[in-house]
Formats: sequence, C-alpha cells, structure tokens
Amino acid sequence: MSAGSLIRAARESVEGLPRAFWWLWASTLVNRLGAFVATFMALYLTLERGYSASFAGLVAALHGLGGVVSSLVAGVMTDRLGRRPTMLAANLATAGSVALLGFMEHPAAIAAVAMLVGMASNASRPAVSAMLADIVPPEDRVRAFALNYWAINLGFAISSVAAGFVAEYSYLAGFLGEAALTLVCAVLVFVKLPESRPAAEAGAGDGAAGAGAAGAGVSLGTVLRDGRFMGVVGLSFLVSMVFMQGSVGLPVAMGAAGFTPGEYGLVISVNGLMIVLLQIPVTRFIEHRDARRLLVLSALLAGWGFALTAFAGPLWAYALTVAVWTLAEIVNSPTQMELVVRLSPVQGRGRYQGMYTMSWSVAALVAPLMAGYVVDWFGAAWLWGSAGVLGTLAAGGYWLLMRRLPARGTASAESADAPVKAGSAAPAAPAAPVRAAADA
Repeated sequence: MSAGSLIRAARESVEGLPRAFWWLWASTLVNRLGAFVATFMALYLTLERGYSASFAGLVAALHGLGGVVSSLVAGVMTDRLGRRPTMLAANLATAGSVALLGFMEHPAAIAAVAMLVGMASNASRPAVSAMLADIVPPEDRVRAFALNYWAINLGFAISSVAAGFVAEYSYLAGFLGEAALTLVCAVLVFVKLPESRPAAEAGAGDGAAGAGAAGAGVSLGTVLRDGRFMGVVGLSFLVSMVFMQGSVGLPVAMGAAGFTPGEYGLVISVNGLMIVLLQIPVTRFIEHRDARRLLVLSALLAGWGFALTAFAGPLWAYALTVAVWTLAEIVNSPTQMELVVRLSPVQGRGRYQGMYTMSWSVAALVAPLMAGYVVDWFGAAWLWGSAGVLGTLAAGGYWLLMRRLPARGTASAESADAPVKAGSAAPAAPAAPVRAAADA
C-alpha cells in the first residue's frame, strides 16, 4: 500500500466526527497515560511494602469490588446529574484517592483506599460512553467507539513503559503522577466538554430496547426488566471472563510451564501492539457489517483462541494464540459498545451503560478466582478448555438474542436529532459515513 493510500485511509477513519468527540477522546488518552496503580499495584505491595501475594490479591479484589459498586451508581448519576458532572466528580475523586493511596502504610488503610480508587476510577466509564453516544451520529458510532478504545490502549501502552521507569525511581512518584494526569483530564472535561444529556422531552430511545418507549421513566428496575439488554449483559460477562484470562490465567499457566515474567511480557505485548496497529483499519472494514455475525465470530475467536493455548509449547505458539484472541477483541469491543447504545433508551443511557460496565467489573472479580481454582485443582488445560466452552456459549447466545435486531439509525428519536438541555451545545450535524466494506 502506498503512502498516499495510508494517508487517505487514516483521514477517512477520523474525518467527520464532531469536535466534542475529539476533546472526549483526548481526555480518555490523557487519563490512560496516567494508568499506574492498575499496572504496578501488585509489585508495589509485594516488593516495595513487603506484603504477601495473598494480601496483594485481596487488595486487587477490593479494587475490583469498588468498580462493581460504582458502575450502577455512576450510571444513575450520568442520567440524573449529567455526563459532564459525573466525569468531573469521578476524575477529581480518582486524583484524590490515588494520591492518598501512595501515602497509606497500614494494611487496612491500603485496602480501604484501594477500594475507593476502584470506585472512583470506574465511575467515569458510563458517562464517557453515554456522552459519546449523545454527540456522535448512529452511522459513525462504531468508528467512534473504536477510536476511543484505541486511545485507551495507546495510552496504556505508553504509560506501562513510562511507569516502569518511574517505579524504579519512586513508587510514590507514580501515584502522584497518575493523580496529576487525572486532574489534567478533569480540566479538559471542565473547559472543553459541554453537557450532552438529552432533554427529558426527547422521549423514546433508539427504538431497539424493550424498555425504550418512555425514556424519561427509566430506572434500574427498567434496565433489569429489559430481557434482551440483560441478555447482552450476561453474554458480555461470559466474553469478559474469557478475555480476562490474558492477564490472570495466561501468566499463571506460562509460569507453571517454566517461562519467565519477561517472556510473558513479550507474549502479552502482542495484544497491545496489534490493537494499536489494527484497531482503526479493521474497524473500517467491519463498520457497516452485520453486528450479530461480528459478535458471533468474535466470541468464537476469543474462546477458541484461548483454547489453543492448551496446545502451545514454544514461545511463538503462545504469541500466536494471543494474536487470535486479540483479533476477537478488536472486533468485539466497538461492535458490542454500539449494540449497547442501540438497545438503550436515550434518557436511560447512563443506567444502561452502568449495567453494561458492571458486567466487566464482575468478570474482573470472578475471573482470577476461576483461573486460580481451575489451574490448582484440574490443570491449565482445563482452563483453556473452559474458555473455549464459554466463547462457544456466548456465540450461540448472540446468534439467538440478536434475531430481528433493528438496524442502526431506525430510532424515532436518535440522540443526534434530539434536543439538548438549555445551556448545552447542540450536537453536531451527522457526519458522512465512512465508505468501508464493512462498535467499544
């Protein structure tokens, strides 16, 4: 492919999106550039503080539990208070709690503040996803979610390398650095992002959810009674359980097979590298293809990509399995995020996004327990076989659940056309769809 073709493809991938989206994208990138705690918490507790691996696992579990609790609370806040206030509160709370965590010494204090960090850092996710759905036209949402997911992974890749050097100098500097970058994110939100929450009179949602007929009356009970959407949440949990094994099951299995932490790091780096290089071009290919087939395919690739790990021997074989399930991740994330928006009533986007976010948070709690139990009692081969079964079940669920799914843009009141609250900026005019053969 010529340089001109690459430039043209890149331009087509980013053109036409509203300016507000790019400020939201920038805030996401800045936020992920400061991701220190999630990456180095276990090393900090065991090497710097001298605590046991069990205590480090307990702290990680409490951090995840905080995310579970805040998912639903933040979803309600997103709908009631607005997207912008929720993001501001979440970023300010994250900055304060992360900085505080760096100074904690007593085990109980570390555990308690780590849970607060988990609650605060997870609270912005429903608001970010809801705002993205508000400001981006339906035909461009898959592309927008993919670009946002790309920013998350790019920021994480850079922060992981930088944080490693910072940790060699001072773990406290890492905590304070994350707090500072999170404050920068809050400043971007405050200065550049107007509130996007649709007015109550916008009425119905995207037209796909069973509960979407009266958006203004959406509650958590409404979400729980929405059978199709809760089915998607359940399938998201299954897929999340599979993907989580890349960070919980794979290092344990590779360690038991005699590989070093450095070799695991080399293998898992394939995941980040592929996402950074392929997320945008793959999204251009799948953007306008059938969501059901994409989700079925991605679930099968995820499950059986991990199942192939049972047959991996040399290091390159492990890297190959990572490449298979990473391709599944690249397809699944934007497609599923767009599906969640399509099934959500406009006035209930925060609650729906909160419930969806909770599926990943619960998986982050359960997956380590599952991996440890299965590997200890049955062996790693059973873990990889279980991943294949979960992926296959999820694929079948998507195929059954998404029959007669309304097409994108068929809503009676899409957010791009709905009025917004007084004092907020009106959504940009719909952008021309990217011409692709073809969520996150």
